[in-house]
Amino acid sequence: MSLGKNIQYLRKQKKITQEQLAEMMSVSRQTISKWEADEITPELNKLIVLSDVFSCKLDALVKEEMNVCDEAYSEIIVKKVKAFTMARYVMLTPNPEDDVNYYMENWARRSGLLKFQPDAMRIGWDFPFSISEMQNRFGLRGYVAAYILPEGFETSCPGVEFAEQKEADYAVLTIRDPFAAALGRIPKAYKKILDFLNANGFCEKPKEDILSCFEHVYEKEGTTYMDVYIHVDSVLRTDSFTNFS
Repeated sequence: MSLGKNIQYLRKQKKITQEQLAEMMSVSRQTISKWEADEITPELNKLIVLSDVFSCKLDALVKEEMNVCDEAYSEIIVKKVKAFTMARYVMLTPNPEDDVNYYMENWARRSGLLKFQPDAMRIGWDFPFSISEMQNRFGLRGYVAAYILPEGFETSCPGVEFAEQKEADYAVLTIRDPFAAALGRIPKAYKKILDFLNANGFCEKPKEDILSCFEHVYEKEGTTYMDVYIHVDSVLRTDSFTNFS
């Protein structure tokens, strides 16, 4: 564990310079540089201020390796996702992700969507309304899968719900090989985004007509990636796009 690397990592996550952090801490830039190089250790009162500045627990700042496995994650950026129409379906099963994705892929073939656009985008998210008894007694969880419908595509194929998503801002992080350690990498991605939002003064913005969060899995040059999206308010956008790749 390196306290200095943690300080440097959190400073870069918050997108502030050594000079800016020095001003916040009432020390010189050289002192910040020495902290990050582990040449000197901040005094306890400075560590407390650092934990406040970075919105993290003092124990985590001192004891955890906050940048471990960061090679699996991209930088977090904020994007505007343009409005789209989707066809979606939810399943509650012991293995809902695979089950509902298989169902939606079959629907996309039957409806002609994959013939109209072979690379049609499929997204998914946890279904938030399954009760604890379903999970604890029967092992059932809920997951929703949806295809983004391209402009000009029409179908009367039944078996899905059609819904509209309004234009919205999202904080986005990409995970490389998310299923190599799915129980670690995917939850950590959500935590990293939420920590980023908290550190930068953003907030989640749940709305009835906008997805609070979703995931998009795709292959690129033989590697699996997952983009994780969390809806935010009061953001500075870095990009605009119409696709999810």
